[in-house]
Amino acid sequence: MTNKIRGVLAPVLTPFNASLEADVARFIAHCRWLVDNSAGLAIFGTNSEAASITTPERIALTDALLEAGIPAGRMMPGTGACALPDAVELSRHASKAGAAGLLTLPPFFFKGVSEDGVFAYYAEIIERVGAGCAPIYLYHIPQFTHVPITLTLIERLLQRYPTVIAGAKDSAGDWRHTKAMIDTFAADGFDVFPASESFLSAAMPIGAAGCISATVNMNPAGIHRMFEGWNSTEAPGLQATSMRFAKCSKAAT
Repeated sequence: MTNKIRGVLAPVLTPFNASLEADVARFIAHCRWLVDNSAGLAIFGTNSEAASITTPERIALTDALLEAGIPAGRMMPGTGACALPDAVELSRHASKAGAAGLLTLPPFFFKGVSEDGVFAYYAEIIERVGAGCAPIYLYHIPQFTHVPITLTLIERLLQRYPTVIAGAKDSAGDWRHTKAMIDTFAADGFDVFPASESFLSAAMPIGAAGCISATVNMNPAGIHRMFEGWNSTEAPGLQATSMRFAKCSKAAT
């Protein structure tokens, strides 16, 4: 895989109107502002309320962004779903559109899914999408899914699909797990994105690919500067400024 997406991505907030429909114009405007401020677009993630958006709506919103001139190469759409056919349809659509990657949850409604079951889910997506499947980034958020992305699962998927399994977003908030992912697989080209910029200063020196953080929705340029300058003398100050911004943002909400 070449030209893999890296850097700072926003799990893009999805605006809704009074009729509980996605506000397309505001969605496009926000995505354009994020891209203009050096952020990638992890549309249809947790902060995007993807579980509340139907498959046709996700496809329509993706198409609206493309028609508005937002580059597909800056997008990592969320394509995970409890229904395998939905996950395949979303993954196929995003792949054909030229998305840089697919942020793919494991099946998450029924709990206690075995590792074999999770492996089979990802394998079925890859096989059914077929040639041209965009790089898949495994979405580890066990506090919501109760279906962890384990190191052994990653190893198995990489052995079977080394040209498709590209990395992971680690949203568990457990630095030890994030570090273990990076330490074990980064040297082989597996890109790990912590879910908070608070981990950037520790994650970048050992091989992280960036971060996918909710705060990027409000501070894309600042967090991008932190990503770009992680190994500079300005890094501690950039980290501190970014974290102050995050705390102020949480207090305001």
